[in-house]
Amino acid sequence: MLFVFIGKDKPDNLEQRLAVRPVHLEHLNSLGDKLVAAGALWDDNEKPEGSVMVLEAASLEAAKTAFAADPFVQQGVFASWEVKRWNLAIDHMAKRG
Repeated sequence: MLFVFIGKDKPDNLEQRLAVRPVHLEHLNSLGDKLVAAGALWDDNEKPEGSVMVLEAASLEAAKTAFAADPFVQQGVFASWEVKRWNLAIDHMAKRG
């Protein structure tokens, strides 16, 4: 099953986001092929304001556990975050490779 994570940064938190980013990326890489896609959400001023990640997991609880281990979550980069089951209907990402 696929699960999507949507995290919104705390306001005016760019400095912390950038400081934590290297260990955040290490965590994402440690998920291997289970991590389907990940990237930053951008605001109208072309600055990161959150993150979206898609993970393959056996259950909602397993996905939440994996996402909760992310340094962005553990070190308080996000003001809020949620995980939802996601059904992929159209996939054109491979064409962009």
